[in-house]
Amino acid sequence: MFYVFLANGFEEIEALAPVDFLKRMGVEVVTVGVSGDVINGAHNIRVVADIPLCEVQLNDELQGVMLPGGMPGADNLDKCPGVHKAIDYCIANNKVVSAICAAPFVLGKKGLLEGKNATCFPGFEGELKGATVLPDGVVTDGNIITARGAGVAWEFGAAIGTALMNKEKSDGILKAIQWKK
Repeated sequence: MFYVFLANGFEEIEALAPVDFLKRMGVEVVTVGVSGDVINGAHNIRVVADIPLCEVQLNDELQGVMLPGGMPGADNLDKCPGVHKAIDYCIANNKVVSAICAAPFVLGKKGLLEGKNATCFPGFEGELKGATVLPDGVVTDGNIITARGAGVAWEFGAAIGTALMNKEKSDGILKAIQWKK
């Protein structure tokens, strides 16, 4: 199981493109409503979450978590103790922790990027405490995956898929959807 946390103001493409990609790979993706059952995206697209935050299970079945960006979505994720608890569980158990756009700042504030390579939406670099900030669209460093923004959402999904399964399967999905690098 792989949790994607959705809070009001999330960037729709950054959340839903990776969800779609991972589902195509056969990953059990569960969207989690941090702001209720129906979450309003940054561009007023409403999404019904699979489960509310109170139903999150932190156990061996969990493969990792994803934080989409968007504002104020990323801020809302940062303000949620349940999101922090899930991140902490994943770090302690070497599970995948991924964040895109503004959301890597949540990981930076927690000190999780110290000594790691990372990326984020331009303007948030100062929030990635201790990280070597790269200009790349997607950066994987150990079990942490960060990405710059909506324009690399498919690549972000592929990087998560590679971490959860394998590169060959991710590359196969990219080919099937006609992704051009």
